[in-house]
Amino acid sequence: MEEIKQIGYHGGNPNLKTILPSWKGTPLDNNGRFMNHEFPLRNEFGKALKWMVQKNPKGKLKKQDKWRMEVVYDDFLNTKDDVVVLLGHSSFFVYMAGKRILIDPILDDIPFNKRHTKFPVGTDKLIDIDYVLVSHAHYDHCDKDSIKLIQKQNPNAKFLTGLNMGEVLGDWVKGNEVQEAGWYQQYNLDATLEISFLPSRHWSNRGLRDQNKYLWGSFVLKSREKTIYYGGDSGYGGHFNEVGKLFPNIDVALIGAGAYEPRWFMAPNHQDPEHAVQAFNDTKAKMMIPFHYGTFDLSDEPLSEPETILNKLVEENKVEQQLRIVKIGEAVSVT
Repeated sequence: MEEIKQIGYHGGNPNLKTILPSWKGTPLDNNGRFMNHEFPLRNEFGKALKWMVQKNPKGKLKKQDKWRMEVVYDDFLNTKDDVVVLLGHSSFFVYMAGKRILIDPILDDIPFNKRHTKFPVGTDKLIDIDYVLVSHAHYDHCDKDSIKLIQKQNPNAKFLTGLNMGEVLGDWVKGNEVQEAGWYQQYNLDATLEISFLPSRHWSNRGLRDQNKYLWGSFVLKSREKTIYYGGDSGYGGHFNEVGKLFPNIDVALIGAGAYEPRWFMAPNHQDPEHAVQAFNDTKAKMMIPFHYGTFDLSDEPLSEPETILNKLVEENKVEQQLRIVKIGEAVSVT
């Protein structure tokens, strides 16, 4: 990673409330692009190339690994209870405070990568969606065809995302409302639900010349009774402890635990299971649902390895609260 210098702050969306009074704004680097406030580094193409051409030390294990995540086909879309449903990779359906929410919806394959798990519901049934949350611009979280289909079926849905992401969504969402937030900003919604955009340790791009032009992050969804944290794509950092302080009663923490090998390359952007558990412990949340593994093959570890390690960490009493490994399509009550 290349070290970079900070030159200033982006004050965020002036139409949105900042929920951390001491927050100066989202940091900007010497190119005027967004940067991580705790780890001021920029991805280097040379390291990515080195990873792509080197031999995978776990290649044989990956080839032998026939494990696949189980998919169930429950009727979760018609629930009247607060639930969280993993749809595969980093996509979730959330029903909360009477609102139907999609997070980082990826409905099919992505460029250069096919799904290893089926989508757990007919995509034509994704209707009456209130909010679509898009954490950042990377193709495995922000897919043009998926967004366009959801918009077509949900002309009144609001799209909630980070600064400058309106440029990416653009014509995909046509006349739908798009709200862009800086870190520690709260979207303008009705009184039944609060959704805030918070930091993650990551980066962003769509092409070769737009690195870190679009802000990445995480979300907290808060009703009068429940709180859900979606950590987005993230390496480990102090922001997990910060979210636990800012939201001291998180019911469910959705935390990435995959695409981490080789760690010398992936660690700044994705968490291994050990760091995912530490992040969960930092948030003081009641339950962790891990994600970001099993659907797309994005890194060197076998698809089954994250769950194997997570289960081992539970056996070793490394997890302070409940770790819930779920099936794709399984509705988990937020209690």
